[in-house]
Amino acid sequence: MKVFFLLLVLTSSTVAAPLEASGRQEHPTLPSQASTIAPIQPEPRSRFAMLDDVRLLANGLLQLGQSLREFVHKTKAQINDIFQKLNIFDRSFYQLSVVTSEIKEEEEELKKTTSYLKANNEEIKNLSLEINSKINNILQERTQLQSKVGNLEERLKGLSQSMVPADQLSEITSLKEVIEAQDKTIGNLLKAVKEQHDQLDYQKIKIKNLEEKLSYESFQDTADKLMDSDYETLDMFEYLKGNSTGLETSDFPMDCTDVFNKGETNSGVYVIKPNQSEPFNVFCEMSSEGGSTVIQRRVDGSVDFDQTWEKYEKGFGDLEKDFWLGLKKIHSITQEGVYILRVDLEDWKEEKHWAEYRFSLEGPSKDYSLRVSHFSGDLPDTMANCTGMRFATKDRNTDSNQNSNCARSSTGGWWLNACGETNLNARHVWLRPKGRLMRRKGIHWRPTTGSSYSLKMTKISIRQASTADISN
Repeated sequence: MKVFFLLLVLTSSTVAAPLEASGRQEHPTLPSQASTIAPIQPEPRSRFAMLDDVRLLANGLLQLGQSLREFVHKTKAQINDIFQKLNIFDRSFYQLSVVTSEIKEEEEELKKTTSYLKANNEEIKNLSLEINSKINNILQERTQLQSKVGNLEERLKGLSQSMVPADQLSEITSLKEVIEAQDKTIGNLLKAVKEQHDQLDYQKIKIKNLEEKLSYESFQDTADKLMDSDYETLDMFEYLKGNSTGLETSDFPMDCTDVFNKGETNSGVYVIKPNQSEPFNVFCEMSSEGGSTVIQRRVDGSVDFDQTWEKYEKGFGDLEKDFWLGLKKIHSITQEGVYILRVDLEDWKEEKHWAEYRFSLEGPSKDYSLRVSHFSGDLPDTMANCTGMRFATKDRNTDSNQNSNCARSSTGGWWLNACGETNLNARHVWLRPKGRLMRRKGIHWRPTTGSSYSLKMTKISIRQASTADISN
């Protein structure tokens, strides 16, 4: 339609031009002018616009229309993208609202349960006081009966000496039997009261443990839900503030063994609080014998272990996959007592081996020096060469050999002794590496003599030493 209108305008302009030329020819020419000026013949003009101009104009309009169409499509795509993002935001906000409401409902249920337990505790206390008062009364009556029995025995002695008649002797004997039966009944009653009192004490202890477990499980569930709702925004290796959790300091377990003792039997991420430390997350591995705290794991090479001193001190990775717990946290756990360090390895032939050491870890002032003594296992003892060594990274060389930086040449932080042949935090090299340099840069376990033991998966965990462990 627009093209037709433009053609009409061009046609009208071409028609108007001949009319103007003809109008100028109607005026008479003066004689003087005719003699001096030659007549000018007007050039004939076409009544229609040139076909090339029309085509050029049409092409321009087509290009303009195509550009406008592309602009409209792009605008629609951008608007659809904005609507999709708004829908994603609405769903995330709704999920967060649902999680928040669930947390509030669980808090209300926990408050109701706590109040109910407190009321039961008060009733048990009152019942215990009443039973204690009854026991005191029974003891007093028993004392009075014993004094009466003693008086009767003295009278019996006197009567026997003065030849008491037979009927009186039988009466005294029957009275003595009644007194003995009453004494036996009182003894049974005291025994039953003591058993009931012990059972009440056991129930009180059980209720207290249940309250502590409810508080801890509520906090653990809340932390798990927050972790699942926005896992990517949380730093699992940050310390948690104890006052922000609503729990008392004594409510937190000090390690995974303590978590197991509180009734948890499933492996996973839990919150612990060793002494002299803020609460933090750990991965607990549970078995029928107890719980162990995993401090290092290498499975698929998804985490780069060639990190700085700051990272090795704080911890890094994913607690569900590959990670290093952090030297500061490991040191705080080992201050709780005697610990056993366990190393589990798997090579590229899928053969699994293990070793256990009795160990301790120094603090940051001594660069977390390691102390180990061989305990048991089917691996060659290579950690003995690491005992007394300070932890070293690529940016902090604490190796006794100051002429080289073993952490830089070997990759990964470890307790290195003059570039020793054992490093479980080295690079995760796929398949068996070729060449001595590549073997040194990859995860390996090598004794004093023999070939390098290239590894596919590693796991290091610690647990409290049992009485049998200490005696060995």
